[in-house]
Amino acid sequence: MGKTKKADLAQMRRRYATEREKRLRSEANEQFTEVSGAFAHYADDPHAEPIDRAVRREEVDVAVLGTGFGGLLVAGRLRELGIERILLIDKAGDVGGTWYWNRYPGAQCDVESYVYFPLLEETGYMPREKYSYAPEIREHARRISDFFGLRDSTLSQTEVTKMTWDEPTARWIVETDRGDRIHARFVCTASGPLHRPKLPGIPGLERYRGHAFHTSRWDYDYTGGSEEGGMTKLARKRVGVIGTGCTALQIVPRLAEDAGEVLVFQRTPSTVAERNNRPTDPEWAASLKPGWQRTRMQNFNNLTLGLPQDEDLVADDWTDLTHRTLAQIAAASETEEPSAARIAELAEEANFDKMEALRARVQSTVDDPATAEALKPYYRFLCKRPGFHDEYLATFNRPNVTLVDTEGRGVERVTEQGIVVDGREYPVDCLIYATGFEVGTAFTRRAQCEILGRSGRSLSEHWAPGMRTLHSFMTDGFPNLFILSPHQGGQSFNFTHTLDEISRHIASLVEHMTKNGLSTAEPTTAAVDDWVKTVVAGEDWWRSGQEGCTPGYLNNEGDLDGYDWHNLIYSGGAAEFFALIESWREAGEFEGLRFEPEPGRVG
Repeated sequence: MGKTKKADLAQMRRRYATEREKRLRSEANEQFTEVSGAFAHYADDPHAEPIDRAVRREEVDVAVLGTGFGGLLVAGRLRELGIERILLIDKAGDVGGTWYWNRYPGAQCDVESYVYFPLLEETGYMPREKYSYAPEIREHARRISDFFGLRDSTLSQTEVTKMTWDEPTARWIVETDRGDRIHARFVCTASGPLHRPKLPGIPGLERYRGHAFHTSRWDYDYTGGSEEGGMTKLARKRVGVIGTGCTALQIVPRLAEDAGEVLVFQRTPSTVAERNNRPTDPEWAASLKPGWQRTRMQNFNNLTLGLPQDEDLVADDWTDLTHRTLAQIAAASETEEPSAARIAELAEEANFDKMEALRARVQSTVDDPATAEALKPYYRFLCKRPGFHDEYLATFNRPNVTLVDTEGRGVERVTEQGIVVDGREYPVDCLIYATGFEVGTAFTRRAQCEILGRSGRSLSEHWAPGMRTLHSFMTDGFPNLFILSPHQGGQSFNFTHTLDEISRHIASLVEHMTKNGLSTAEPTTAAVDDWVKTVVAGEDWWRSGQEGCTPGYLNNEGDLDGYDWHNLIYSGGAAEFFALIESWREAGEFEGLRFEPEPGRVG
């Protein structure tokens, strides 16, 4: 690397640091407004008519909280074992999880559908496009539900309010807001992090008198149209959008087609890479061999982790940085044997080049120089979740679209008529919050449910000093409770891959218990302590990846010192974690778990 390149990198580091400092706020992850009290209606379900049903009193083998892909995968894997008495519970009106809620125009998955859709081979389905839109994803969730016969085993529009471990019967007593009382041998919380809307912490939010809604609760009664567009009721409306993450990339082009005027309020620009969607090639689909999807999922996961593969099966922009980094290292290796420090330098150079390419795409697409400059992201790639879209940038060339860049400060305040930025008020008829979900908040807050384990100890009390698990999915003092969480485990950028691995893991444990007449499984305190130490030991690894990053939900809004290190993911990466738990269960000892036999059984 020559002197010029070193100078460029040093200059860019300074620019990245300056941009980060602009966006830091002392409240960190607490800066957002919770959807409760005066804002509780933002969590209402606009997609289904209320249903009336009788109160349920019954005993089941497994109660699953959540009917997104996580809950469906766990229930499906258990049904494969012959377990029939399964009950799924969800506040939504139908299955689908995140994709039940995300019905905004243009909603699309940013991960390839052939690896994102679970159970394609099992259900015999092939997605219509490389990157599927929300209606097809919801359709697939219903397909999985029907495939495993879960429809009649699902309680929709129902929220679990309390779960209590009953020692004498070794059962969980699950209570709901409809008065249900379910006795379950096992409980799996699969509510996930992407269902509870998050609102920005802007002063005066409650003062606004125009129409407002969150993207995950899109109001088609107000806008007209559907997920395909045609929002004719916006033709003479001035619409404001707060948020410029992955959701905004998808909704802004659709709004621009239909609304009279669109104002996009930006705190931090997203990276916007090409999407290049295309229909599924039927000849390619017909050529696939059994086991192709799992192989493809593993290939994608490994490449996004920077692990070399013989072939890039997915071959999209998710893995471009890996290819750039490996190429830099290979070129340097021709003349030297790179040290660890040198490899880190080469990786930074590859990241710099990647971001330069993304900034060049903005420059070549957006006509107005000032708007183009404001849309350029100045931070390292993967500091924020990458964005992909082929129309978003060009949308700012339309005369009815205005970017209101806050230069990192965010919106100043909300008034009765609109939004104030840098002292100037922007009146809007409609305000749309594209501000995502509560990802970084505590599990117990998102769950909105009291969980009482042995001796009546609550999970919130148990985790008050920090989250405690064995392998991310069980905790001491709470027998037969499985927790699908993004923390303390291995996370793939393809989240359904992680859910699939954990669902296999849970099913294997339940199968072992069923075959051996075991009543309860619970990790020992020592095993949990050891795993927490393993997770927390990744602090230096996590800091090295996040220091200098622009604030966002991936880094506690930039407050690394205030980050709860118990919430880290496994530092060895998803591939290593998946291999670890697979070898753990295949050893057959289930080390770290304490089992109790069924009454009347010995051993």
